Amino acid sequence: MKKYLLTGLLLAALCACAPKAPAGYDPTKAPDVPKPETPNTLTKAQQADGWKLLWDGKTTDGWRSARAENFPTGGWTIRNGELCSAPGDGQNEAANGGDIITRAQYGNFILSVDFKITPGANSGIKYFVRPDLNKGEGSAIGCEFQILDDDLHPDAKLGLNGNRTLASLYDLIPAAKENAPLDKFGWNTAWVVVDGDLVQHWLNGVKVVEYTRNNQLFNALVSHSKYKIWPDFGNQRTGNILLQDHGAEVHFRNILIKEL
Repeated sequence: MKKYLLTGLLLAALCACAPKAPAGYDPTKAPDVPKPETPNTLTKAQQADGWKLLWDGKTTDGWRSARAENFPTGGWTIRNGELCSAPGDGQNEAANGGDIITRAQYGNFILSVDFKITPGANSGIKYFVRPDLNKGEGSAIGCEFQILDDDLHPDAKLGLNGNRTLASLYDLIPAAKENAPLDKFGWNTAWVVVDGDLVQHWLNGVKVVEYTRNNQLFNALVSHSKYKIWPDFGNQRTGNILLQDHGAEVHFRNILIKEL
């Protein structure tokens, strides 16, 4: 009971102490993210505005295994302009394709990823990933926009206060997604906004998580999570972006980023 109360107090304090909006940036409004008319493409105007494709829809360029320098030889497929993780043994990611990460690292950005799950699926979009940590078993370490079938996957009922459900900051902050539209087994869009220490998760145009890192409140929240064993978790200035292979079939496309 004390742990639940402490977590609730920390979450309330995090929201109350959110930083002031940077000049020219309104955190109360949805980011102006382009929606490609043709999947995995950008117009010249969008490119001029600073948007880049993190995945070209055809190759594995720009990506590698979180555990090796090359892209996984199995587990991941490219079909009809979609990057797909294959179903497998969800208890052992290494037996499947394994997590994949961007070759480049990113700091301040707006990230947009279209995703589509299958029944019972579990996956995630991670940022500030440090592949040098946790080199053994398990997924690479980083902040996670959770992707989950909340109705069918048991992880939705674990953690605290729903902090392992869809769009949550996994194991830290639950997503307030009551007003977010959702096409459960169709295409949905995740946005992650990082502007200094201000971080937001958006689901289909609705802001569902906002927090401030690099302070005592965030560190206290981490200290009561599964990430407490990792020094300075979530506070570094740059890191890789990761798509998680958790042994389920999940589809990704339109992976876009704009560095701020």
